Amino acid sequence: MKLLRRSARRPELDPGKVALQARNVAFDWSAVDLHWMSAEPYASHLISALNMLLPEGERMFIVTYREALAYVKDEKLREDMLGFIGQESMHAETHEKVLREVLIANGIDAEPYVRQMEYLFRKTLGPRGGDDRAGRQMLVERLAFIACLEHFFAWLGDWVINADLEKFGADPRMADLFRWHGAEEVEHRNVAHDVAEYFGVGYVRRCASMVLVFPIFIALVVRGAKFLVHQDPRLPDHGYPRVIASVLGAMWRGALPGIPSLLVSALSTFQPGYSPENVGSTAQAVAYLAQSPAARAAAS
Repeated sequence: MKLLRRSARRPELDPGKVALQARNVAFDWSAVDLHWMSAEPYASHLISALNMLLPEGERMFIVTYREALAYVKDEKLREDMLGFIGQESMHAETHEKVLREVLIANGIDAEPYVRQMEYLFRKTLGPRGGDDRAGRQMLVERLAFIACLEHFFAWLGDWVINADLEKFGADPRMADLFRWHGAEEVEHRNVAHDVAEYFGVGYVRRCASMVLVFPIFIALVVRGAKFLVHQDPRLPDHGYPRVIASVLGAMWRGALPGIPSLLVSALSTFQPGYSPENVGSTAQAVAYLAQSPAARAAAS
């Protein structure tokens, strides 16, 4: 698999833009340990925090794009948006199942964190309604917010496709979950940027949005990791300083992407003429999706 992932990065294999479609996946989540990377429990919890964060976040993406579709006259962009909505819907549904069948099944009470995500994505970032100027501006702000998050998700997707999680004892099902999701993020990485530009999100607003999104995203994921550590009977209930130190150690060992490289990625969006096209490889993403165990299981 690693050889396939490396060879698929060659530019001559890039298929160009592909028609986006939701892919069915089938996972068996029985007996998945909370420490799904057995050698890296803190890295396991940091990544697992996404299973609590993503369902509500992706539902907000879907609601926002359905609202935005009424204003989009470009047929190709509408087609991309509909494909994006289909993929994000499958992501939300799949991570919701992991939340129930792995985290909650292992004794995690996720309700307090999930309620906070519901408030953030449904109330703070939810639709305001109406076709007035204020409602339209709020829609544009949400689209800019989504474009920034999608930049990160594509970058993280490229990272996880290429990361050697197996050397940390990763459960193959969880590794496949995040690689399948990450590959589709790389595949549709241009959509949110194209939508934001269509709605007039220019350079200044893009930069301002990233200044807000970067620390919020990091804070939410770290909070999720701390939340899981607090409920994990096999780990000491450390405060944030010790948890962050453990996370930084996992980053140094390669079990997580490093903050410096993530920051460099965020800063790339400040370049005039920025495009997400260079984040990851469509050929590599499509190659992984063709051989994802969960995708193949659903197709059989």
